[in-house]
Amino acid sequence: MSDPDPLKRVDALLEGLDEVLPPPRVRAQLRLAANLTQQEIADAVGVRRLSVVNWELGKSNPRRPHRQVYIHLLNQLAKRFPQAAVLDLGSATPASEGGSG
Repeated sequence: MSDPDPLKRVDALLEGLDEVLPPPRVRAQLRLAANLTQQEIADAVGVRRLSVVNWELGKSNPRRPHRQVYIHLLNQLAKRFPQAAVLDLGSATPASEGGSG
């Protein structure tokens, strides 16, 4: 523990957790609206493609420090593609992309 102040340690632990991830389907919709691949997202966030696949399928959620980076990316995509940030309950779940990674 580098910081002896317990309140600062708690604040650091909670940093970013108040930001809510969109539902998995919206995560995929935002990526597709930007014409990005799962590999491109993985490279930008610093994880493997399989992590992005699992995040988009709702099988897992990103953890620190990748969580904050992924949320930032999704927020920026939502600003550019607001129509994709809306959960469309009538559409099928976007298919996971094939390929290695």
